[in-house]
Amino acid sequence: MANQSAGVRREGDSELRNLAPASMSTPREGYVLHSYGPDRYVKYAVASVHTLRRYDQSRPVALFCPEHHRALLERRGLDDQFDILGDLPPEHRSIVGFKHHLHQFKAFDRTLFVDTDMLWCRDPDPLWTQFSAFPFTVTGTQNADHAFGGRKSLGMVWDVLLGRRRRTLRQMGVSHLPRVQAGMIYAQDGACTRTVDHAASAFFDRAEETHFQARREDGRSEETCEWSLALAMSELNLHVFPWLQGRNSPQLDYIDSLTQHDSGFRQVSYRLYTHALIYRLRGLANDTLRDALLGAAEWLPSLGEYMEVTPYALHFGWLHQKPHINAFAERVWARLAAERVRPRPVERKEVKSGPHE
Repeated sequence: MANQSAGVRREGDSELRNLAPASMSTPREGYVLHSYGPDRYVKYAVASVHTLRRYDQSRPVALFCPEHHRALLERRGLDDQFDILGDLPPEHRSIVGFKHHLHQFKAFDRTLFVDTDMLWCRDPDPLWTQFSAFPFTVTGTQNADHAFGGRKSLGMVWDVLLGRRRRTLRQMGVSHLPRVQAGMIYAQDGACTRTVDHAASAFFDRAEETHFQARREDGRSEETCEWSLALAMSELNLHVFPWLQGRNSPQLDYIDSLTQHDSGFRQVSYRLYTHALIYRLRGLANDTLRDALLGAAEWLPSLGEYMEVTPYALHFGWLHQKPHINAFAERVWARLAAERVRPRPVERKEVKSGPHE
């Protein structure tokens, strides 16, 4: 829970003016979340911070959100879950609008931007120590697969045969394309963060020169920031922090058939297949097909090998896994809101002895 003795600090715009009282210095390390859209997303934020506070009670958390999310928090008495509540202007209420402008929301000297649909499973102190070596980094892999940002199914086959990815890299002036998972981004150097934002925005504006497919053509409601961030990381020679590190994995995608946990996500064990090809099967929405393929892989040499790990955080990014975080967030929200309801005091009237009229 946020430090209630200091109160919840609120900021009216995204320029981060007066985030702390004059007597306080800017906290050196802290988390930044953002929410917009339907109310369930601010409920995700509360659930995420609820799990974070099991392991980290000291680092502050900032939430940037629209007025209706803040009003909902205040109405339920849950605004004290955050040390800073900042306004998220309309132009930043999208994936690209926020993550291509991180420098405007860098509330702390060393800021960890995390998506609200993440639940924390262990003490993040070692993760902060590792991140501190970099001016700016984002989780991902050093080399993106052909599906990253491009067309799927037969469209991907044509992209490979026609060398469209190679043409994209040559057109953009980079030699490799990393895979970016933008659910967790670390920003320490302010100038570097601004440079990354500007580079990513510039690449995004040149989308028609690339093989990347607009997500809205694929039925999504928003465009992705990830391929443009990946190009920026490549152009600026910045390190992409590996997100698949076995027992040191900063985040792993929640998949119900791969994750064992109690109802409160206090005890989490994740089956991480060590072969990249097999691990990619996690994205299959059909549970029966996915489980059958994973079971078959265990009969093949090396392909079915796995380890049981507890990641720092579980990321509920896949649409077919959202019901799990929806249910957890609703339970946390209801319980925390109920704890803040206080019975009205009974007004006691003094009754005098003696005859009454």
